[in-house]
Amino acid sequence: MSAELEFEKLGLNLPPAPAPKGVYKPLLIVGDFCYVSGHGPVLDTGELIIGRVGAELDAEQGKQAAQQTALTILSTIRSNLGSLDRVKRVIKVLGMVNCPPDFGRHPYVINGCSELFAKIWGTERGIGVRSAVGMGSLPDNIPVEIEAVFELGQ
Repeated sequence: MSAELEFEKLGLNLPPAPAPKGVYKPLLIVGDFCYVSGHGPVLDTGELIIGRVGAELDAEQGKQAAQQTALTILSTIRSNLGSLDRVKRVIKVLGMVNCPPDFGRHPYVINGCSELFAKIWGTERGIGVRSAVGMGSLPDNIPVEIEAVFELGQ
C-alpha cells in the first residue's frame, strides 16, 4: 500500500511546510526513526488556525484543527523526505490541546490527527501509541500542537 496513493485518494491538500519559529529542527532522523517537532494547524494560505478549544472553538472545530495539523506534519515529511512512502509506520503521537481547565475531550480532538494517519498508512501501520493532553496555552493561541515519531523504511 502506497501512502502517497492513499493520500491522493482523500483529495486533501498539503499546506506549506512551516519554517521553524525558534531554535529547533522541524524533523530529525536518528537511525530508522523520524522525529517531527511540534506542529500547529497551518492552512493552505500559510495562516494558522487560532483559538482555544472549549472557548472560541468547539470540540469538532478542534478535531478539524488536529487534522489540519496532521496535514502540516505530512507536508514537513514530504518536503524533507521526498515522499510519504518513506514512512514505514507511526510510532507515537503527542497531541496538546489549548483549552480551559474544564475541557476534557482531548482524545476526541486529537483523533483528527490519528484518524488521518490511519487512513494514509492503514490501521496496522498508521496507529501508534498516543497521548492527548490539555494545555493552558499554546504558541500564537493555536488550538492544537502535535509532535510525532515515525519509523522509516526504504
